[in-house]
Amino acid sequence: MKMSRANVLSLGLVIAAFAMAFILYGRLPESIPTHWNAEGVVNGHTPKPWGPFVLPLLMVAVYLFLVAVPRISPRDFRVTRFQGVFEGIQLASVAFLFLINAMVLLSGIGIPMPMARVTPAATGLLLMIFGNFMGKFTKNFFCGIRTPWTLASDEVWLRTHRLGGRLFVLAGAIVLVSGLLGGGPVPVIAAISIAAVTPVVYSYILYRRLEGDHRGPTDGAGSHRSA
Repeated sequence: MKMSRANVLSLGLVIAAFAMAFILYGRLPESIPTHWNAEGVVNGHTPKPWGPFVLPLLMVAVYLFLVAVPRISPRDFRVTRFQGVFEGIQLASVAFLFLINAMVLLSGIGIPMPMARVTPAATGLLLMIFGNFMGKFTKNFFCGIRTPWTLASDEVWLRTHRLGGRLFVLAGAIVLVSGLLGGGPVPVIAAISIAAVTPVVYSYILYRRLEGDHRGPTDGAGSHRSA
């Protein structure tokens, strides 16, 4: 089976991440910096031999999962209906992890890395990519805004993802700029929270407006029973 360009590039990044870890392994300290706080100060380490390979192994897991998703999607909810878009998301996700992996390894050999700026900026760019693609998602169980109301209605799914796409692009831009300017975690958390919660609430309101309340009478106080 012929691999798509996105799959070839994703696999290439995974291999490059392992190659970089092997090449730099001898120059890395016994304990590798693997976590930074919001100010860019190291506050977590992972010892060898696992330290240099944590992120490459995570890239393998993410890559294999995303490759498997189109094959395990249930009928009528096929990811293959937007295969090209899904593979773009796959490549963006793997590229994001590759960037973080490269920065971790370079930091480990003593090269200062502006983690507090680059990580949120890269996260913002990833959110913008997701948002740009979001309007092209069809109903599925793996990506997108999967609420009971979007999954119950094609129209609710479509309109919610159009709104969500715009919000994710806007949130991504805020996170990107905030990261580059060193704005700290508050604007990042606020932007992502609004972009994540608003479409969920909107999907419920839109579903009720389009579909109405079709619930029948219950056995509670509001039900009518014959004597």
